[in-house]
Amino acid sequence: MTTLTGITTPLRRTTVAVLTAAALTALPLGGSVAAEPRHDGGTWRGAWAASPHAPTAPFGPNWSQAGFSDHTVRQVVRVTTGGTTARIELSNRYGTAPLRITGATVARTDKGASVKAGSVRHLSFGKGRSVTIPAGGTAYSDGVPFTVKALESVTVTLYLAAPTGPATFHHLASATSYRADGDHRSDRAATAFKESSGSWYYLSGVEVSGGAPARRDGIVTFGDSITDGVGSGLEANNRYPDELAERFAAAGKPRSVLNHGIGGNQVTNDTTWAGEKGIERFKKDVLTEPGVRTVILLEGINDFGGSLAGGVVTPTPEVPVERLIEGHRALIREAHARGIRVVGATLTPVKGSFYDTPAVEAKRDAFNHWVRTSGAYDAVVDFDRAVADPADPDRMLPAFDSGDHLHPGDAGYKAMAEALDLDRL
Repeated sequence: MTTLTGITTPLRRTTVAVLTAAALTALPLGGSVAAEPRHDGGTWRGAWAASPHAPTAPFGPNWSQAGFSDHTVRQVVRVTTGGTTARIELSNRYGTAPLRITGATVARTDKGASVKAGSVRHLSFGKGRSVTIPAGGTAYSDGVPFTVKALESVTVTLYLAAPTGPATFHHLASATSYRADGDHRSDRAATAFKESSGSWYYLSGVEVSGGAPARRDGIVTFGDSITDGVGSGLEANNRYPDELAERFAAAGKPRSVLNHGIGGNQVTNDTTWAGEKGIERFKKDVLTEPGVRTVILLEGINDFGGSLAGGVVTPTPEVPVERLIEGHRALIREAHARGIRVVGATLTPVKGSFYDTPAVEAKRDAFNHWVRTSGAYDAVVDFDRAVADPADPDRMLPAFDSGDHLHPGDAGYKAMAEALDLDRL
């Protein structure tokens, strides 16, 4: 085993505060039903990803529960690796009925909901511009010539003419999505996009090919709100996986770094608002990604504190340390069966937060000791020590704290990325 160590808006602040108090808690394509391709090799590599989950609104209104009807949804994402051809992944995983995508485009991002002149490319699905995704299904567009570099932002626009019903989405995006009435998928200007949301809808991946030899060197970061980037700046792309991708790019070796964190998620318990438990969604979110070499596993603090949750979410059953360890061992086995290396991460400090109880701290300490000493992982990164206050190791260093004593801020996420040894990923 190798050790990899080193030493907003008002709505945004509300979300962080509430998370502190509650986060533990084969058919033809093209105008018909989209079959879900398998990633058994090939040239595609993940450039951006977000884990989908069921519609919910614990922190205030969003568009997931009502869904869409004659709406255009425009979403901006930053890719971690480049290529000359692109395609998108759309998820109807938690839909209860087939989802009709009337049309979709990809373009270069300008400012906000506007895109750069001449950059709009219409996407096809089995040579047709529309696609119907069955309930529980996933669709990939055909590849389209579209040259993009690592760390560039791209804009994906979906036109949803028919009523969709409740929408599969990713709640805490730390980014802004835009909505317009009617069909504006080809618009360059932002004029029609009069509504905004802090979530991503249906879009679960952007993949690229070309521009570089195909290599199996992708990285997936898997976890809860601290992987998801809660506490980082809106539109800043300062989550720790973003900072890790920037380190690779700065070294002249861009790599696919895919973020599969969900705020509030647990390894061992399902929740109504923060996704399926990790031991279930790992198969869907991590093992379906192309070209993955390594997964960084940071998850468990919500398992320990979920029974403390109250207010907007329902408490979850208490989880002993042994059960969380069993969950991590299950994830390690799943990864190793696919030839994927696992980097285990220690749980970061919680002193002063809603999770700060003697019982939770005792569990965190015991679990972190197991992470550091068990030899269960291929490598370990000590995020706990990377962001802790040396004068009070159970507390996050104030300079790294977003303010809720649980989630790092931008500086804290940068420190976490710097704790990883690039050569050993």
